[in-house]
Amino acid sequence: MNLFDKVSNDIKEAMKARDKVKLETLRNIKKVFLEAKTAPGANDTLEDDAALKILAKLAKQGKESAEVFVGQNRQDLADAELAQVKVIEEYLPKQMSREEVEAAVAKIISDTGASSMKDMGKVMGAATKQLAGQADGKVISEIVKAKLAN
Repeated sequence: MNLFDKVSNDIKEAMKARDKVKLETLRNIKKVFLEAKTAPGANDTLEDDAALKILAKLAKQGKESAEVFVGQNRQDLADAELAQVKVIEEYLPKQMSREEVEAAVAKIISDTGASSMKDMGKVMGAATKQLAGQADGKVISEIVKAKLAN
C-alpha cells in the first residue's frame, strides 16, 4: 500500500475514532497529495519518494509556524500546529540523530574523496540523496561545512 492509499484509509479510521486533529491533518495531506498527482507532468501518479518529500515539507512548515506563534505569545496556536506535525511525522521515516548524521556524512566524505570546501556540492548532493527524509537539509549542510572546514 502506497502512502496515498494509507492516508486515505487512515482518514476513514480517524473519522470512526472522531479524532479531529488527525482527521484535519490527514485531509490536508490528501489535498496536497491530490494537487501533486494532478500537476502537469505527474501522469496522475504519486510515487512514495515524492510523497515523503511533501510530508517532510509539511512537517517543516508546521514547525516553523509553531515557532512564529510562540514568538507572538500564541501558545494555543503553536500547540495546534505541533499536534498536526506529530500526525505528519507518523508517516515519515524515523529521523536520524545528529550523531548518526555526522557518521553518515563522514562516510560520504571518505567515499567521495572530498577534502575541502570546494567539494561541498559533491558531498551535499550525495548526502541529501542518501539521507532524504531522514534528516533535515539544514542539519546536513551544517555538518558537511563543519567536517570539510577541518
